[in-house]
Amino acid sequence: MSTPAPGAARTGYGRSFGMLLIVTLGAFTGYVLLLPVVPLWAVRAGENETGAGLTNGVFMLVTVLTQLLMPWLLRSCDPRVLLGGGTLLLGLGAPLFGLFTRLPGLLAVSGLRGIGFGLLTVTGSALVAELVPAHHRGRAAGLYGLAVGTPHALMLPVGVWLAETLGFVPLFWIAAAVPVVTAVAALGIGGVDEQSGKPESAGEAAGGFPLRGLAAPWLAMAPVSVAAGGLVAFLPLATGATTGSAGLLAFGIATVGFRWVAGHLGDRLGSGHVPLPAMSLAAAGLALLALGSAGAGWLAVLGALALGAGFGGLQNAALVLMFERADPGAASTAWNVAYDAGNGVGSVGLGAVVAASGYPAGFVTCAVLVALAFPAAVAARGGWPRRAAR
Repeated sequence: MSTPAPGAARTGYGRSFGMLLIVTLGAFTGYVLLLPVVPLWAVRAGENETGAGLTNGVFMLVTVLTQLLMPWLLRSCDPRVLLGGGTLLLGLGAPLFGLFTRLPGLLAVSGLRGIGFGLLTVTGSALVAELVPAHHRGRAAGLYGLAVGTPHALMLPVGVWLAETLGFVPLFWIAAAVPVVTAVAALGIGGVDEQSGKPESAGEAAGGFPLRGLAAPWLAMAPVSVAAGGLVAFLPLATGATTGSAGLLAFGIATVGFRWVAGHLGDRLGSGHVPLPAMSLAAAGLALLALGSAGAGWLAVLGALALGAGFGGLQNAALVLMFERADPGAASTAWNVAYDAGNGVGSVGLGAVVAASGYPAGFVTCAVLVALAFPAAVAARGGWPRRAAR
């Protein structure tokens, strides 16, 4: 057990949590830099949109398969090893993209990096619950969301710009260096803080997977993750590099900002109040993206902003709701599967719809999927009692 840093009992944050944020910031910088770039690299090499989408789709498939093993791994292995090792694997795989221009090689490298990303994501979000007291989890998840989301806000458009300016291969090396350097901070993470204890619903056995408790927030988050994955993979192709970069920047900033806002609102009012308005905002953004991809570029940027705001709010709310119903390993696994499986399905699925019917039809399809999940958002609100404001 680690000794809380001075003031940790009052604020809920300590040195170990700070080290977690450093690792997360570096790892996600390397991840996000390549998220829209690898599909672009595949298209420049002669693949169509379906093949380009598969690069992110296979990455997310392997990520999810790895994540499904994480409750067992978290009980069996030092989380610092899982966090640092996953970060290293994610980074060291990036330069390998420069060796391949055909789809089989690109998919193999994507799968290798997916293993690292699966280790990183579940361990990182589980440590939020382990290192921070329960009554600060909303705000701690907001800080963790800043570490995850700041690279999304800044590096999504920067990755495309660097690929066009410096070239793809130098960018691959940059995307390797940042995670490798920051992985060292994982050694500074101590044991579980005494204050964190067990999840608020202590009736769940450690390592259990309470499907009833996790179902509503999972079903609310998954379709918005699908839409976000499609946006990131294809917005530059749908609107052009300049408008696409502006849209990715708007999406990233909104995701970060509203994940932070949702954490504060959740701690005061109850996170169950967040999913329905967040999903409504995301659906409206997708409708604007459909219009924008048909020709009005400014509408696409506005739509990306709205989708990012809804997605950010939903990320925070779903994570905290899951922590309230399961042990950290199971909750983190479920949340990350919703996030990453959704991103993978969005990349592959939107690519298939676009190849058949065009970009507007693809974004409309995503909007319909989000709207169909509104009942899950209502169930998430009703399933947990409203917290008293503090």
